[in-house]
Amino acid sequence: MTSKILSKFRRHKLLLLLSVIGPGIITANVDNDAGGIATYAIAGAQEGYGLLWALILITFNLAVIQEMAARMGVVTGQGLTDLIRERFGVRVTMMTLLLLILANIPTTIAEFAGVAAAMEIFGISKYISVPLAALFVWFLVVRWNYKQVEMVLLMGCMIYFTYVASGFMANPPWGEVLQTTVTPSIKFTPGYINLFIALIGTTITPWMQFYLQSAVADKGISIEEYKYTKIDVYFGVFITDFVAFFIIVATAATLFAHGIQIETAADAAIALEPLAGKYAKILFAIGLLNASVLGALVLPLSTAFNVAESFGWESGVSRTFKDAPQFMGLYTFFIVIGAGAIMIPGLPLMKIMLFSQTVCGILLPPVLILMLMLINDKRIMGEHVNSTTQNIVAWATAIVLIIFTIMLVASTFINI
Repeated sequence: MTSKILSKFRRHKLLLLLSVIGPGIITANVDNDAGGIATYAIAGAQEGYGLLWALILITFNLAVIQEMAARMGVVTGQGLTDLIRERFGVRVTMMTLLLLILANIPTTIAEFAGVAAAMEIFGISKYISVPLAALFVWFLVVRWNYKQVEMVLLMGCMIYFTYVASGFMANPPWGEVLQTTVTPSIKFTPGYINLFIALIGTTITPWMQFYLQSAVADKGISIEEYKYTKIDVYFGVFITDFVAFFIIVATAATLFAHGIQIETAADAAIALEPLAGKYAKILFAIGLLNASVLGALVLPLSTAFNVAESFGWESGVSRTFKDAPQFMGLYTFFIVIGAGAIMIPGLPLMKIMLFSQTVCGILLPPVLILMLMLINDKRIMGEHVNSTTQNIVAWATAIVLIIFTIMLVASTFINI
């Protein structure tokens, strides 16, 4: 009798966990978008295994920040933009929103550029692949409910493991890989420092905090279920940097070992074929396509959430055009802008991505500070404010990220 009760209790806990997981895993993994994959691939091609140790630090920082966003979403049932508007007023909200839109639109364009680049590896023109991808991501959100969209996104997250397979196909020297992972080794060269900063900038981005909090609030997770949300968040953070680890390993063992330099993730996929075989190239390209499609879905969704929350409009993936016309209209608009820009011949995509990265760098420090002020406000969070230890860790993380973000923005302007 006791064993049956325990068995039922375990099944109940498992069902609760399965009902709650999603936002954390999706948010973290979608951050491995076209720009992220390119950054990790370039890091491996230029510095070999020399930056693997940095992923451990980045993983820890990302976990701290994502947990705070998720906790605010569960406790308040509101998105981050909602809380900023209520706590700091319209002016601060509008300034934050403007910067976020300036960052998200060019990033969305970059996602569709990733779709075009991945499909061109398979011989399919961007004039076919990009419109089809745009219709696919639009249909998912407009016609399906939250649970269906979340299931598609979770399935997409599984495809990221193609990069793990690519890493093993590259046949790296695992002893050297493990040694460099646990042994910090900093080189004070411009290329190494820029890549170190870029790893932080591409892994911890402002849109992630806004999207995660909105997704948690939209899912209606209760405070009693929050312990399962934390598992979701921490597992998502681990998986995203686990995948990033193998992207660096794959390109370090092949491209770096043969002195091959790249500028994009598509370059990496093509260069892998003569070094690691046809299937390594195909897997890398499939991973790029998957990452770009997921990014093209989530970035416009995140932007639509933020704009709708700023003006107090109805929002949510489970809502229809009739229930939330502004939210669905904004989502459609951002997809049209992102996909439509790729149709323009001669568009300077690298400059667009550079602009996006710069705006994200400018926005990240104030977003972190606003989050810390909100999560320590007892009027908002009640007993769920940060503990002293959490504040020490969170503020230390924020200060380090702010310093590196300033360096990233400065280096970007220097290189323009």
